[in-house]
Amino acid sequence: MSAVPGVGPDADEVARLSTEAMWSGDAASRMLGMRVLEAGPGRASVAMTVRADMLNGYATCHGGLLAALADSAFGVACNSHGQVTVAAGFDISFLEPGRLGDELVAHASQVVLRGRSGLYDVTVRRAHDDGVVAEFRGRSRSLGRPSPGLTPPGPAGGAAGA
Repeated sequence: MSAVPGVGPDADEVARLSTEAMWSGDAASRMLGMRVLEAGPGRASVAMTVRADMLNGYATCHGGLLAALADSAFGVACNSHGQVTVAAGFDISFLEPGRLGDELVAHASQVVLRGRSGLYDVTVRRAHDDGVVAEFRGRSRSLGRPSPGLTPPGPAGGAAGA
């Protein structure tokens, strides 16, 4: 969907195309059973159900997997503007445990975007009671190139550069 016909995709379409391109290559998130629930300009929601193989020695969700869930939502949100963007770092605070069978949802939102640097907050909640499991703050850096989902194909009937 273009905001103006023939001009290009609008911000929601850029976010959708960028998410599809990135997520299709994200084997780690898919292996953990994560699902993108929502993606838009500067925001995303990603869900994961805690399985038995995700538990630590105290029968709670391993902190590294909570960080992975938050990081995946952060990745979708910070790549939603059509530029290949990577994490420059993050901090996470664990507030409550995730337990076997819990559906966890990470909600990411852009705090600020200045030039090629961004700051994003992610809240991980249990779906059944909305309890806050973790708070995550991610720092992003754009690599200054378009998302593969927005890269135009080569000329019709031929390969790029042909």
